Amino acid sequence: MTTSHIDNPNSQNVRYPVSGIFFDSEKIEKFLKSDIMQKGTIGVTTDNIFPVIKKFLYSDHEIFLREVISNAVDATQKLKTLSSVGEYKGELGNMDVHVSIDKEAGTLTISDHGVGMTAEEIEKYINQIAFSGAEEFLEKYKNDANAIIGHFGLGFYSSFMVSKKVEIRTLSYKEGAQAVMWSCDGSPAYEMTDIEKAERGTDIILYIDDENKEFLETERIETLLRKYCRFLPVPIVFGKEQEWKEGKYVDTDRDKIINDTTPAWTRKPTDLTDEDYKSFYSELYPGLDEPLFWIHLNVDYPFKLTGILYFPKIRSNIDINRYKIQLYCNQVFVTDSVEGIVPDFLMLLQGVIDSPDIPLNVSRSYLQSDSNVKKISTYITKKVADRLQEIFNSDRKQFEEKWDDIKLFIEYGMLSDDKFYERATKFALLKNTENKYFTFEEYKTLISSNQTDKEGTTVYLYATNKEAQYGYIETAREKGYDVLLMEGQLDAPFIGKLEQKFEKSRFVRVDSDIIDNLIRKEQPEKSDTFSTRQREEMTTLFKSQIPTMEKCEFMVMFESMGEQASPVMVTQSEYMRRMKEMAALQPGMSFYGELPDSYNLIINTDHPLCQKVLDDAEKGCNDRLSPIFEQIEENNKEIARLNEARKDKKEDEIPVADKEALKTAEEKAAGLRKEEENILTEYAGQTPLVKQLVDLALLSNNLLKGEALSRFVKRSFELL
Repeated sequence: MTTSHIDNPNSQNVRYPVSGIFFDSEKIEKFLKSDIMQKGTIGVTTDNIFPVIKKFLYSDHEIFLREVISNAVDATQKLKTLSSVGEYKGELGNMDVHVSIDKEAGTLTISDHGVGMTAEEIEKYINQIAFSGAEEFLEKYKNDANAIIGHFGLGFYSSFMVSKKVEIRTLSYKEGAQAVMWSCDGSPAYEMTDIEKAERGTDIILYIDDENKEFLETERIETLLRKYCRFLPVPIVFGKEQEWKEGKYVDTDRDKIINDTTPAWTRKPTDLTDEDYKSFYSELYPGLDEPLFWIHLNVDYPFKLTGILYFPKIRSNIDINRYKIQLYCNQVFVTDSVEGIVPDFLMLLQGVIDSPDIPLNVSRSYLQSDSNVKKISTYITKKVADRLQEIFNSDRKQFEEKWDDIKLFIEYGMLSDDKFYERATKFALLKNTENKYFTFEEYKTLISSNQTDKEGTTVYLYATNKEAQYGYIETAREKGYDVLLMEGQLDAPFIGKLEQKFEKSRFVRVDSDIIDNLIRKEQPEKSDTFSTRQREEMTTLFKSQIPTMEKCEFMVMFESMGEQASPVMVTQSEYMRRMKEMAALQPGMSFYGELPDSYNLIINTDHPLCQKVLDDAEKGCNDRLSPIFEQIEENNKEIARLNEARKDKKEDEIPVADKEALKTAEEKAAGLRKEEENILTEYAGQTPLVKQLVDLALLSNNLLKGEALSRFVKRSFELL
């Protein structure tokens, strides 16, 4: 920002920088030599301070009300402090701050009964913007002024964002003081004169401009008061309480106090009951379910921080986005955008944090660089972990009952913060499909003896849907294995995190392969139940009857699983499925999200029904297939002879006739195979057993839908 002197450019004024704005010491000297009645210009070196305020200091016009009322509360608190240390001997009387609207006059007035100001103080604190009465006062009474908020000066000038003129009518608490009126129309020029005023304190009268008439509406002002001032330490009065009489609401003679001057977070935890915490939560977020847990924050060194954080019951993403943590500065509402102050994973919490070490007009760059803010973030993380550990240790049953609701918070924290991960390993739980809960160490002890494969790797089996994967879970149980239930929003990346942290361990979904392949105890014996040709025939028979599904691919495989296992089952590759799940959470992995889902259709070579399918197919198609098989055999011999003849020869050494003969033989082989596939496909289409086995396998994986499901139901009735 460029600057220049307002006064004589040749003067040797001392210029003091404050927030990029400069004032002249010569102004003070001029004032001290003048009469009380005066006109002048506000001591800044910009042509007009108000555009600067609007552009650089405040992003929202409504903030003016917070600033002006904060100053009024500040003045009130100052007088209370002066009285407590004996520097003010008079009666305090009514110390409420009053807010009133006069629509006819077009004014909004904020009145206090605090310290007030003399003409000299107006010149110092208002006309010379750089000075801060609050800062000076705090320094003098730093041991007694813990409740002081706000700053005179720049905060006051936010009122010009909505006003065409502002008046200050003030009488200092000092004995013999003269009441003063200060007036400014939004230009650097101001007027100041002596007036009569019966009571000490200050009235700030805002003449609302035409563009901001909304601030003359009672509902609008009450909304802002409840937003910014609902927990201020001094009563804020706005109008009168109303009661229902003769079919309408009428004013009573009782003042309507907007705020709670002693909110729960300002009180000692020992003075609060569970009902007090729940009641305060209900006050913050009306209509929401009771919180699961809460954490009372209270630290004085190396920074000052108070507050209460709640673990809410999250019913939808709307709850997450709407009901946020509120930041206060000595009970003045600042913002509900607390990024940088509260760790990312705790943004899911709700409640209040209050710290005078975070200024009212906080910026993102400030948050990123300030050391106290970083300390606050670290403290909150540790406090949350300690509180959860405390609850776990004192009442594990209650902790387990609420685990499903709080696991989202904890998993998010463990994924994003390694320090929190280390703390959380002592109380984070794993839940199995029988609804039993285990710590990480407890569960490892439970499964390590039975679920360790031949390579010495501990295998954690898990399901994501207990109902849909029921058959696979039961098969695992029959083997004596335990299955975890990992159905949460963050369980996919959390599994990856655990695999990184757990030594010699891996996680596999229970339906990603046959159970013997998931936990290999010994080298599997190769099954020779079906010949190569029979496997090719079975592949064609079954694959031809898989319904067409968008972005789905199936591979037919053969496994010896015993006669008691399912004849046909569907599995999904663990790797590809997990990559696609991660892709849904991480945009940078969108490549995997575009790939088709890959499934395996596994035929149990030991099952009688699979053998029956093969036997029936060979009988039913033998007459048509036998000639084709003979031709295939003869053609394969010819291909083998031609390949042998070109062995060890360069491409240009092979006779053209041999090349043409090989090409013809290969084309014939492809044609014969196609002819074979057509025959088998036609047969399978006429064989209910094949279709039924395929559909049952798909149905068990929730893959049979729409028309295919309807045909399956109809066919099932026909087979009864």
